[in-house]
Amino acid sequence: MPKLCANLSMLFNEYDFLDKFERAATAGFKGVEYLFPYQYASNAIKQRLDDNQLTQVLFNLPAGDWAAGERGITCHPDRVSEFREGVEKAIEYAKDLNCGQCNALAGIVPTDVSFEQAEETFVDNLRFASDKLKQQGIKLLIEAINTFDIPRFFLSNTQQSLDIIGKVGSDNLSFQYDIYHMQRMEGELSSTIQKQLPSIGHLQLADNPGRHEPGSGEINYDFLLKFIDDLGYKGWIGAEYIPAENTEQGLGWVKQYI
Repeated sequence: MPKLCANLSMLFNEYDFLDKFERAATAGFKGVEYLFPYQYASNAIKQRLDDNQLTQVLFNLPAGDWAAGERGITCHPDRVSEFREGVEKAIEYAKDLNCGQCNALAGIVPTDVSFEQAEETFVDNLRFASDKLKQQGIKLLIEAINTFDIPRFFLSNTQQSLDIIGKVGSDNLSFQYDIYHMQRMEGELSSTIQKQLPSIGHLQLADNPGRHEPGSGEINYDFLLKFIDDLGYKGWIGAEYIPAENTEQGLGWVKQYI
């Protein structure tokens, strides 16, 4: 049976962030993920995790000014110092929250930066981060994101992600395969997941179109989740979708799994 975790940046937005942990546990989730923890004290989050017997599955490294539209700085040549400071901050939170993996968002390629410059910066930063995280027993992930939702996002498909992992050359770097993003960019979900399973450290889901809950769109999640389970995938699958209406009213799809 797949291990599903609730993405608290997407789900239960009817509640304040720290109250979402209880709502996720009440709904039956055993783990949680979210974009960033940094605006909250780690001990406050840890208390909510402990109170609700939840596993902290994943969060992202600091990714620049999210409110201003930045979506990561890992490929930005002029932000290397900021990125490396963010790695240290993420390690502190991951240790406090007993979180075993962090995702490095590549970011949108700046208009004055070539693809080659962006790639070189991305690879160098990932080498630094994967080494630092490995020293603390924390895995590093990278995620490809569709360029319909985020134009000029540096990392946008499976093969590019695998090529980057090869260039970094670290045994502490894996691919975060987001089913929604990859459905939009390339399709071939089941065959790609099967072929690349050794490189996949985390999965996320949402349906398409609309990025809503499974069952709302074109992806056959009844088949796909069973297929992933039958492959022997042991990691978590993050429910990272935008509820079509009320979060809890739209959780019918998840009942058979949790």
